[in-house]
Amino acid sequence: MERSVIIAGFGGQGILFAGRVLAEAAVEEGWEVSWIPSYGPEMRGGTASCTVIVADEPIGSPIVDQASAAIVMNPPSLAKFEPLVAPGGLLVVNSSLVEAECRRSDLEQLRLPCTALARSAGDDRLVSVVALGALIGRLALVGPDSIRRAIETAVGADRPEVVAADLAAFEAGLAAAAGTRAASGARAAAGT
Repeated sequence: MERSVIIAGFGGQGILFAGRVLAEAAVEEGWEVSWIPSYGPEMRGGTASCTVIVADEPIGSPIVDQASAAIVMNPPSLAKFEPLVAPGGLLVVNSSLVEAECRRSDLEQLRLPCTALARSAGDDRLVSVVALGALIGRLALVGPDSIRRAIETAVGADRPEVVAADLAAFEAGLAAAAGTRAASGARAAAGT
């Protein structure tokens, strides 16, 4: 088994942090992991992305031609990374910033107002943690408890006062993914 996730958006949205948390959670569970960050020279506002590969065997290459899933937090990221999601894959879209619809019908699209959900969880800067929660809620790449522990380790070491907000943002994403799944299941059962 090998799955890859691309997380992309503006610098300052916590893109690299979300990827690092996912990678650390996968390491804790005993998976082989590759985490490759990519960002422009800008401190905030430039583009940032990272690729996380999780596998049960050694990873042959960190290059991803087709990702199992992508989280896109802004319009340029949707344009760049939507084509890289494998057919049947998952595309998590921050609908707070991305108005454009997915152009493909061969993948699952999960549109969530990540910025609004992060704000309601306590800090609108935690948009990528909300999106990570949605990804885990839908893809189950690693267990939610592993993500929680990775957040506590990554954030708690430097800023223990913000751990609760990060965990609340993650829970908001998990709940939103579960809610959209339940709503789509009810629509399917009703034949609409």
